[in-house]
Amino acid sequence: MAVPTIREGRYCHAHVDPLAALRGQGEPPWDVYLTGTVFLDIIFTGLDSAPVRGTESWARGMGSSPGGVANMATALSRLGLKTSLAAAFGDDHYGDYCWDALEQGEGIDLTPSRTVRGWHSPVTVSMAYEGERTMVSHGHEPPPEEPAPDCPPRARAAVASLVPGERAPWIAQAASRGTRVFADVGWDDTGAWDLSGLADLEHCEAFLPNAEEAMRYTRTTCPRAAAHALTAHVPVAVVTLGAEGAYAVDRRTGESAEVPAIEVEALDPTGAGDVFVAGFVTGTLADWPLADRLAFAGLTAALSVQEFGGSLSAPGWSEIGAWWRKVQSYDDQDPAALRRYAFLEDLIPATARPWPLRRAVPTIGFGRSA
Repeated sequence: MAVPTIREGRYCHAHVDPLAALRGQGEPPWDVYLTGTVFLDIIFTGLDSAPVRGTESWARGMGSSPGGVANMATALSRLGLKTSLAAAFGDDHYGDYCWDALEQGEGIDLTPSRTVRGWHSPVTVSMAYEGERTMVSHGHEPPPEEPAPDCPPRARAAVASLVPGERAPWIAQAASRGTRVFADVGWDDTGAWDLSGLADLEHCEAFLPNAEEAMRYTRTTCPRAAAHALTAHVPVAVVTLGAEGAYAVDRRTGESAEVPAIEVEALDPTGAGDVFVAGFVTGTLADWPLADRLAFAGLTAALSVQEFGGSLSAPGWSEIGAWWRKVQSYDDQDPAALRRYAFLEDLIPATARPWPLRRAVPTIGFGRSA
């Protein structure tokens, strides 16, 4: 396992580079490339129930942050990966806020991105209550040309969201240059659930659907059987099992792994899937064993659902380290469970911070005082 380095930086108190031992001359400038739509997310928290028609509801808390593909980009960057994002940004205050939050706040490379004149930023309002969420979004069709979709920069990995019946030319181009593509997929509104419709899967290193998606695509009734069936189409299949954890199969090595979910008090599941993928990508690029990659992905996702929002809740190494120290302090902790996460010992920063940690919840544009 590669030994990471820790440095102090402006983006977080303790920045771990999990790929430090693997870096060398001639390596790609970026660890991960991704492209997609950035939303401005406005999150209302502290609601006792879902809004009721004809009434006014007051939320006890509110946050705002870049959302959409920004959830994944933020999660990757906070785990120490050099992340490059291609996206369109509106030339309004929302677009300026999202650009600044990602570039200056998270250290994400936006060189492939662009600001589009006259196009306003897509917006999502998320209402979180009882561990669930209700979302309302608004936005116009994105500009006809995505920023550099056919010319992705050199990167160790890329994350793609596959769309049934559509090809994204940049995926094949990235794969042809040696970029390892990790793919997820959304619900198939057509109802076809035809793997041949996911044409870009042939260029992917790993496919990470949830259990329902995996079973529908493979016509199986067991998510673990579905994972094995998917390896006929992609080298690594990872199926998330919700409250049961996750299961993964690597066709190349013949190994499989299953890790149970970590029990946490879930406040908001927004972005948890993105964080899971970011954790798995991080472990894969660092050459960790399959079971460690799966455990790390599940841990980062579990930490994220304890906070509100998408990119707001993505954990960094300080949160991971604080969690590890906290669970070791319990006298009745299951030794087998601790051994499952013992690989963290050589990764996390040594700084002592309380857990759970609360992230600052930003707003947009505080006035400047004299």
